[in-house]
Amino acid sequence: MWEAGFWGLVGGSALILGAGVGYAVSLPQRVIAAVMAIGSGVLISAVAFNLMDEAFRQGGFDSTAAGFLGGAIIYTIANIAISRHGARHRKRSGSNDDESQPGAESGGGLAIAVGTLLDGIPESVVIGVSLLAGGGVSAVTVAAVFLSNVPEGLSSAAGMKKAGRGPRYIFGVWVGIALVSGLAAMLGNVMLAGANPELIAAVTAVAAGAILAMLVDTMIPEATEATHDYSGLIAVIGFLIAFVLTKSGG
Repeated sequence: MWEAGFWGLVGGSALILGAGVGYAVSLPQRVIAAVMAIGSGVLISAVAFNLMDEAFRQGGFDSTAAGFLGGAIIYTIANIAISRHGARHRKRSGSNDDESQPGAESGGGLAIAVGTLLDGIPESVVIGVSLLAGGGVSAVTVAAVFLSNVPEGLSSAAGMKKAGRGPRYIFGVWVGIALVSGLAAMLGNVMLAGANPELIAAVTAVAAGAILAMLVDTMIPEATEATHDYSGLIAVIGFLIAFVLTKSGG
């Protein structure tokens, strides 16, 4: 349980790291987008070779397919709801002239925080579940979560700063979310310990479906907006890194 919490916190701490960089340094949007493209490639690889393979191995096709579609549906419904309250562009740096980040007086900051939790909780639960087999945490899963969280913290913190939020608010949000990520990993480990393999498979597949839906809805559009012709190549590099880690026993 404590190991799961630790690794969940490690993945969530990338939000704080990204927020620190985004608040202190004004990075070009292309740099932020490139990091997001790498994270997208890593997460796609993790979904394909870690989560779905493991879910299928434990529960077969029925549990895996049902969970995968269910996770995508649940994420999509929740994402639509929070997007209407100001979190649609929670991964955007706000460097464009559009209203990509809500003003400091609005409730958009809370929506962004809720949206980040929506993105991160499935990832954290997967970290906790990956320890149930007793073979140690999956390095690819932790790396995927970490790399996907860095650009989220970076871009959102930059946008919050431009919207007038102070450092106490910005870092309070990200520290809180990092702690919740650790807690989600702990709960995933504790609640599913000794559970039926089909249930574990379904939960893993739910997380995989939610993560893939999140990628297509939020990370990939923001990555391609600034990097354009190079986003595909950068994502492929991220995918290859995760693939090598998977096949090398990580």
